[in-house]
Amino acid sequence: MFDTLSERLGGIFERLTKRGALSEADVKEAMREVRRALIEADVALDVARSFVDRVRTKAVGQEVIRSVTPGQMVVKIVHDELVAMLGDEAVGLDLQAAAPVPIMLVGLQGAGKTTLAAKIGLRLKDRTKAKVLMASLDTRRPAAQEQLKVLGEQAEVDTLPIVAGQSPVDIGKRALNAAKLGGYDVVLLDTAGRTHVDDALMAEMTEIQAVTSPHEVLLVADALTGQDAVNLAQSFDAAVSLTGIALTRVDGDGRGGAALSMRAVTGKPIKVIGVGEKLDAIEDFDPSRIAGRILGMGDIVGLVEKAAATLDAEKAAKAAERMRKGAFDMNDLAEQLGQMQQLGGMSGLMGMLPGVGKMKKQVDALGLDDSVFKRQMAIISSMTKAERAKPDLLKASRKRRIAAGSGTQVQEVNKLLKMHRQMADVMKAMGKGKGRGMMGRLAGAMGGTPGGMGGMGGGMPQVTPEQMEQLAKAGGGLPGLPGGLPGGAPGLPGGLPGLPGSAPLPGLPNTKKKT
Repeated sequence: MFDTLSERLGGIFERLTKRGALSEADVKEAMREVRRALIEADVALDVARSFVDRVRTKAVGQEVIRSVTPGQMVVKIVHDELVAMLGDEAVGLDLQAAAPVPIMLVGLQGAGKTTLAAKIGLRLKDRTKAKVLMASLDTRRPAAQEQLKVLGEQAEVDTLPIVAGQSPVDIGKRALNAAKLGGYDVVLLDTAGRTHVDDALMAEMTEIQAVTSPHEVLLVADALTGQDAVNLAQSFDAAVSLTGIALTRVDGDGRGGAALSMRAVTGKPIKVIGVGEKLDAIEDFDPSRIAGRILGMGDIVGLVEKAAATLDAEKAAKAAERMRKGAFDMNDLAEQLGQMQQLGGMSGLMGMLPGVGKMKKQVDALGLDDSVFKRQMAIISSMTKAERAKPDLLKASRKRRIAAGSGTQVQEVNKLLKMHRQMADVMKAMGKGKGRGMMGRLAGAMGGTPGGMGGMGGGMPQVTPEQMEQLAKAGGGLPGLPGGLPGGAPGLPGGLPGLPGSAPLPGLPNTKKKT
């Protein structure tokens, strides 16, 4: 969602950081461009103006002028102000109340309330082991209640039985009674919406709130809303006293202004964000990490947490053991591809790595889209068990059969086999302690330096198979990161594909170092 804004700000700050000293005129010119970038990203005009004024006041002070790297100091000031605008600290869902805790979801029609209810229900069930009941109070949209029931079955979260003819208020009362009798910890109330804010909608929301006394009232807003997001948030806050905001479709191509504007204008924290279509595609909103992503600083902590939640530590330990022995067959490659998709694919992974945002165009030029992985998985699935275990068996006739079975061309089968051989060679070298890190290989392919990664500086940590196996067994933080990650990363598997120093990313082209 923040790609366009990130690219614009990145270009502005890159010009600043290249200068040895900054004058007041330099800072003012940069701030004019920052304001223009924010407005183009659909940030409300008052919010953009206030943000730039605060940054300019700090950026023309003696602290920047006397700094050894004044350009980087300005970037730090902008980062800190972005964090302040998005909310100084992460604020999660508040469940500190007598059970069952009512959580009411409000918003316009089409914002994604029903899907978000199922996502929150699944998250609470898995993360906090809470017993959750979901209830649809939407009697206006056809099949809205049936939709929540189906989503509840998919997420294995209980839903309130549908009783035809009941009003939203009656359904709310029945949901609370059922939750109390059933011993539920949380009851999620999915309310109706309209295509626009009107008096009838607000009256219905107010009546439901009076009857159910929700502990949390979340405004579910589409990240594509744009400038109108501010009016939307203010209208609902006046009617039902919002306690927080939930953004959906953050993975879309919106400009990011909704997130920056709503928090700044209403003062209500953004608590959760929907980052995909799947029911587990939901994240807690962390202002510091989002600001880091906007400014191209990546989100390594978020990547590690995502890996810890999605990857299997036992499988990773076995993979590390096979790496050390130099064994890497098609089954291992398929496992790597599957892990990559679990982490959000190539685009999701790249967006969380520091410095990669600066090289977005070069990365795009490599053609590393996720459809390549799907074709590769189809090719591997078309092989027999013997062929996956011993790729050397694949001669011309077998390749033709596999290509026909996977709906691909023989050339694509050959490319996959070539990539496998290259990765197997790297695995053997890593097993002997001679392997180069993945980021070094990627930088080499792009004409950069293995340690620098496009000017990141300091190099990236190198992780050997032994360290990865130890990591999987101990459940510790990433080896080589300065001081460890905050709070560690319990249960992080060792064979995390694509992290610096580990196995090369599947699907990368020939990455021999350029001379």
